[in-house]
Amino acid sequence: MSRRSELDELLARHGTRGAAAFFLRRRGRDLDEVTARHEALQDALTRVGAAVPTDWRRGHVERADLPRFLFAPEDIVVAVGPDGLVANVAKYLTGQPVIGVDPEPGRNAGVLVRHRPDAVAGLLRDRPPGQSRTMVVARLDDGQELYGLNEIYVGHAGHQSARYILSDQAGARERQSSSGLIAGTGTGATGWCASIAKERAVAPAAPSPEEPALCWYVREAWPSPATGASLVAGVLAGGDELELTSESERLVVFADGLESDALELSWGQRISIGVATRRLNLI
Repeated sequence: MSRRSELDELLARHGTRGAAAFFLRRRGRDLDEVTARHEALQDALTRVGAAVPTDWRRGHVERADLPRFLFAPEDIVVAVGPDGLVANVAKYLTGQPVIGVDPEPGRNAGVLVRHRPDAVAGLLRDRPPGQSRTMVVARLDDGQELYGLNEIYVGHAGHQSARYILSDQAGARERQSSSGLIAGTGTGATGWCASIAKERAVAPAAPSPEEPALCWYVREAWPSPATGASLVAGVLAGGDELELTSESERLVVFADGLESDALELSWGQRISIGVATRRLNLI
């Protein structure tokens, strides 16, 4: 699996390379740089494809099509792209091993895309044991579920003020108005959660990627006569849950930045957030 390159997106928007080059020049950028990155991705995809045994069933899916793609239990998933691509696919898997391939070493952090294209043949042949990474789950009171590898966001679709009642694992309750709640894993602790933690004078210690625990933060809670700002961060152990009851007409829940695949809460609906029993099997 992969995601469209920047060149693919430019051509889809502007139609021709000439128009794309003109667009980039007006913004101080060069089409050659974009083309080089596109070719690096295509080269990696070609080399990965050649590494798959010829008698194996295979398929290719782009990130935008993940919500509509059905993975089989015996599949091995090879994600070619940035680290975020592994997070995007994790929520649709149930234990299938994932090999993250970095097509541009030095540009990506390489936390989740750890391998070069030339290593894929050996990994498919030897099947080394994977690292089991914690995931987060959100459950609506109507039975809908959403999983994430890095974090789950609950709040207003436009990241404006969301009103709700928050209950933590210790039974404390508070009516809040904020720009949303983030609950993240140890894998996600270096991303969105890290940027929030850096702004806090006191922030909970982030769990490790394998630890069955979550850190959570309320963003910009607004203290007023009707709303509080004391219940704003914490850690959830394996069996603990946060519960949020919506007091807004429409709140959204999405995972790992994939806003196109979101759940919605209407007034009075409840959602619980905790450590998922499902885990990512990262090679």
